[in-house]
Amino acid sequence: MDISLLRPAAQSLLPSFSKPNRRIHFYKPLKLRCSVAGGPTVGSSKTEGGGTTITADCVIVGGGISGLCIAQALATKHPDAAPNLIVTEAKDRVGGNIITREENGFLWEEGPNSFQPSDPMLTMVVDSGLKDDLVLGDPNAPRFVLWNGKLRPVPSKPTDLPFFDLMSIGGKIRAGLGAIGIRPPPPGREESVEEFVRRNLGDEVFERLIEPFCSGVYAGDPSKLSMKAAFGKVWKLEQNGGSIIGGTFKAIQERKNAPKAERDPRLPKPKGQTVGSFRKGLRMLPEAISARLGSKVKLSWKLSGITKMDGGGYNLTYETPDGVVSVQSKSVVMTVPSHVASGLLRPLSESAANALSKLYYPPVAAVSISYPKEAIRTECLIEGELKGFGQLHPRTQGVETLGTIYSSSLFPNRAPPGRILLLNYIGGSTNTGILSKSEGELVEAVDRDLRKMLIKPNSTDPVKLGVRVWPQAIPQFLVGHFDILDAAKSSLTSSGYEGIILAGNYVAGVALGRCVEGAYETANEVNNFLSRYAYK
Repeated sequence: MDISLLRPAAQSLLPSFSKPNRRIHFYKPLKLRCSVAGGPTVGSSKTEGGGTTITADCVIVGGGISGLCIAQALATKHPDAAPNLIVTEAKDRVGGNIITREENGFLWEEGPNSFQPSDPMLTMVVDSGLKDDLVLGDPNAPRFVLWNGKLRPVPSKPTDLPFFDLMSIGGKIRAGLGAIGIRPPPPGREESVEEFVRRNLGDEVFERLIEPFCSGVYAGDPSKLSMKAAFGKVWKLEQNGGSIIGGTFKAIQERKNAPKAERDPRLPKPKGQTVGSFRKGLRMLPEAISARLGSKVKLSWKLSGITKMDGGGYNLTYETPDGVVSVQSKSVVMTVPSHVASGLLRPLSESAANALSKLYYPPVAAVSISYPKEAIRTECLIEGELKGFGQLHPRTQGVETLGTIYSSSLFPNRAPPGRILLLNYIGGSTNTGILSKSEGELVEAVDRDLRKMLIKPNSTDPVKLGVRVWPQAIPQFLVGHFDILDAAKSSLTSSGYEGIILAGNYVAGVALGRCVEGAYETANEVNNFLSRYAYK
């Protein structure tokens, strides 16, 4: 079993979100019991009707992390492909689902909370000028899973496997035998995460490790999530090597035999399996990219329609603070959520729109609260401190909260002295009822759960910092996800709409790091398209 699969569990809880529904943001104890929008740019002209027309090589619709990173990837990796590009954002700020708040000595996230520092991610950080602002978590910090009323550490390396108490000896033996290939064969159809893991590694691995991991990453139901789509790297191990271990050895051998590309010397060298953020939170990344792009970023630009022009390319009509603006572009990259893209593309391709409308985004709430240090249970302290990335809660353990990030332990300067800052996620595919709860009820539910395993039952009430509810949070990579995505893409192509490129977290993956890696892939796609299709 690839233990690195479990390492991000506590820190990667719910990394990407869609539009927020409501938010409460203030600092007081609860009484509980239990870039600037620019005007027209170079290449613009006034039309006879009084509107403005702009020409562009590429329009990126959406100023969240995917859209901004695609723009930066084009600028740094393919500077000649689309020198005249713009990023349009309907809101009055960049960053999309990345929302960092700071108040009274607290710094907290209300969307994604961290990222894994892969080389593509670090390249984006360095190119954004944020290398000196990068902060990394302690790679030796433990992650925990709640089981039978106790927070139990997750194994962080293979040598931990014989000793951790989250699984029985029988469960460990079953997992080991399955990993080497002594298990039922694949069924010959696309498996859910639950089916794949129970077949390969047994019931205990699924119930005590993978099920809470799915809740933490996707806020999803593992009986419906696709193993191939949601955890493709592990799925490919069995496909390529006949078993998980066989595939792992084969992958190691292929890496040894492959020519080694020289690593960019500018990049930091993180130690071990850790996570990253920035000195002033994740918001620093979109703000830094936006500042570098300057007037190419257009805020408060609402896209109202797309049409294909007779001579090639596309005309996009926007409602802007300066009136109606038309943008004539050779290519269009859609980074908005699939349900938004569906509405915008329906006049062009009904079949593509219908496919995109099938993707499901469950609701999730991010609840940030603080307790005094003395509120932490003694048995949860390590050397007198709350240490670790955080904890995950299987749905079978009688708690509603999906998981908790130890924000003030993970990164520096997240809480005032003497205080603990906890970021909690609640909701997901199996708990859509959170939409009917008030902010106070959500905090009360989280507080009630925490007092069962982390917080002393008689502790003082928490300080509530912020509650943000995302009614359509994380795209679910369900069984058939790739079929839906392929249907949408092929429908656009077959209808003659080449040059409209789908991107974002429902395409690349839900983790923030995958959105960045996907940005480089999309930039390559734009470059390839523009190099093949020249417009006069």
